[in-house]
Amino acid sequence: MDFFSFHLMPWPYLPDDYTGSAWITVPNQLYDPGRGHELYNRYLDELEYADQVGFDGLVVNEHHQSAYGLMPSPNLFAAMLARRTTRAKIAAIGNALPLYNPPTRVAEEYAVLDVVTGGRLIAGMVVGGGPEYYSSGVNPAQARQRFAEALDLIVAAWTRPGPFEFDGEFYKIRYVNPWPRPLQQPHPPIWIPGLGSVETMELVARKGYSYVGLPFFHLSVFERNYALFRRTWLGAGREPAPQNLGVLLPIYVSDTDENARAEYEQHFWYFTRRLQKGIDIVPPGYNTVRSALRLLESMDTFSPSVRDWKQVEEGAYAIVGSPESVTEKLADIIGRLGVGYLIGLFQLGTLPHELTIRSLGLFADQVIPKLRAGFTTPPVWAEVAA
Repeated sequence: MDFFSFHLMPWPYLPDDYTGSAWITVPNQLYDPGRGHELYNRYLDELEYADQVGFDGLVVNEHHQSAYGLMPSPNLFAAMLARRTTRAKIAAIGNALPLYNPPTRVAEEYAVLDVVTGGRLIAGMVVGGGPEYYSSGVNPAQARQRFAEALDLIVAAWTRPGPFEFDGEFYKIRYVNPWPRPLQQPHPPIWIPGLGSVETMELVARKGYSYVGLPFFHLSVFERNYALFRRTWLGAGREPAPQNLGVLLPIYVSDTDENARAEYEQHFWYFTRRLQKGIDIVPPGYNTVRSALRLLESMDTFSPSVRDWKQVEEGAYAIVGSPESVTEKLADIIGRLGVGYLIGLFQLGTLPHELTIRSLGLFADQVIPKLRAGFTTPPVWAEVAA
């Protein structure tokens, strides 16, 4: 098992009287650069602290025009962490490839990060969420085709001697010859996250990359998606290994179960009821019919629909409690899903710095060692009906 600390870098200062979306149209007058200065440095401190206390990796990501996440370029934040950390892998999950033209810019920047960190980069590639297509002007009906072609171009740029010509449907480059090249050979590990899209699973299985299940749905949705993932891999003639599958979950640890809930609950509701408002805006053409239908099957379990803490606990929307309780809950989830790495979202919504740091420390000191000891052999894949 490998353990990663993920950060969204959210905006925790939406006014009480603001009831609109946190995506696309949230007025940028609500952003205060002075507070932003404090937040960015605080959030980077939290990621650096995870490196110091022994996490295997740190995770940053990409969102645009949103109070939900303040990282329009994950590569910028990965670059800051590259020189301020010493041991943890740095996973940028990811670059939204259809938003980059040319995608060779991603190949170059990731290669720089890999070289500077001495081979600690994990290269995340994403299609990008539906709201990103409203804020970028990119045709959402071309999202998946652009993503697949850009991914092929990036991998070719890393592995094929240059210069060579790339003549795709969307990207036509006379000379592909990037300097630098990545340190990890043939290229850095590639992670592709997903919400259950069949097309994403098929691409990951075909290429042999790693799949990250995104959070905020009932645990049963994870079980159904991961069972489909395994069947997809087997159908592609591959047997998936634990390192091909990870799960992302909100996690909070305190000294007792009661204190953990009391300290965390209000911050969870700010996240689900305010920062996730508008996250499900999907432009026409973004999803294929079969993936749209599959997502619709799960939408009644999406975290903004959760009404009370009992549902949070039953659906594993957040893993909250004492070190003992969190260890027990996560051991059950890891065993049921068969994942090889766990990504924890340790800061959520308005959760303050001191509680975030304490939770990270308790998790590193009292949870990680027990989970490492409990999962020394590959997890068993559960057979769950699609």
